[in-house]
Amino acid sequence: MHPLNKNRPLRRITLASAATVSGMVMLLALKPHTAPTVVTDSAAPAPSSSASAASGGSGSGTGTGTKTVTGDTAQTRWGPVQVRVTVRSGKITDVTALQYPQDNPRDQQINSYALPQLRSEALAAQSAQIDTVSGATYTSEGYQQSLQSALDSAGL
Repeated sequence: MHPLNKNRPLRRITLASAATVSGMVMLLALKPHTAPTVVTDSAAPAPSSSASAASGGSGSGTGTGTKTVTGDTAQTRWGPVQVRVTVRSGKITDVTALQYPQDNPRDQQINSYALPQLRSEALAAQSAQIDTVSGATYTSEGYQQSLQSALDSAGL
């Protein structure tokens, strides 16, 4: 006899209930990617600001001053990416990631190795023309976009 025979309605009810419960458990086990948290450095300008702040020597005309410029926020699939660049005498001396995806352990794991690589690439290349870090494609692309925005604002 077939297990779902009409002569055995209790068996059909039991199987249907078990299937429904199993489906609900699997559905509830899925965890969606939550909204990214925004991380900003308290000493940094407001995230939406892309204005440059000159300090040190004369910033107008001589090129010897130090500028700290915050790039535009690049929206990626996993969250925003934003960098701050320090330029001294026309050379990039520091790149700091202000915002990056870190809402879940996987994001934290990826960015813990990707951001230092992206920083060293930017310092070595002295431009936003840097390689994408394998496994961190979206973060790398957002980093490049924000870095280019900051360099454009700094006049490089």
